[in-house]
Amino acid sequence: MAPTYEIEQLLLSQPSIRTVAGVDEVGRGAWAGPVTVCAVVTDLTEPPAGLTDSKQVSEAKRGPLAVELAGWATGFAYGEATHEEIDRLGMTEALRRAARRALESLPVRPDAVILDGKHDYIGAPWPVRLEVKGDGASISVAAASVLAKVRRDAYMATIGCEEYGFAENAGYPSPVHQEALARLGPTAHHRLSWSYLDELPQWRHLKRHRDPLACDGQESLFA
Repeated sequence: MAPTYEIEQLLLSQPSIRTVAGVDEVGRGAWAGPVTVCAVVTDLTEPPAGLTDSKQVSEAKRGPLAVELAGWATGFAYGEATHEEIDRLGMTEALRRAARRALESLPVRPDAVILDGKHDYIGAPWPVRLEVKGDGASISVAAASVLAKVRRDAYMATIGCEEYGFAENAGYPSPVHQEALARLGPTAHHRLSWSYLDELPQWRHLKRHRDPLACDGQESLFA
């Protein structure tokens, strides 16, 4: 099913809410690069054709769709947290900072936020409506998912590291990425606090440690 404005309209039916932003992130599960958050505000007009969860849009169609979305949305903005911030702060806090940067950069301040997922990593001062698979249900969240993915993928394709295949895998643990990492070690763009280094004895000395209470569990390299 295509996303709709049902959630937006439900929120806007409350007298205190006049503007709603859809928010989604990309890069949470990557082993390298930043995490990118996009916030989108619309005027509830019909979106460009083919809009849905970015994972359901082919790579060939995502770029042109993102161009259409940029001209269609009432407002949109990005926020990012670098791999260094992820290492220092943990993923939850990095996401919070990236989301706040996106929301605070919108041309109009939203009164409420629709956030894809089941965990509120944004918090005050915005009222947050959590929506599991929101990128397939809400038009504004779907737009945010496409814009965020296109932006981050384009960035990862510009940073080089051809042996690691970042232009194709965007820093996620593809076989090419895993093989290069084991052979060559982490690049200047890798998240060095993550558990994949525990399984690479020759590079384990590069791992960065932080307060265990701030850590997020990460998938094993060979899981």
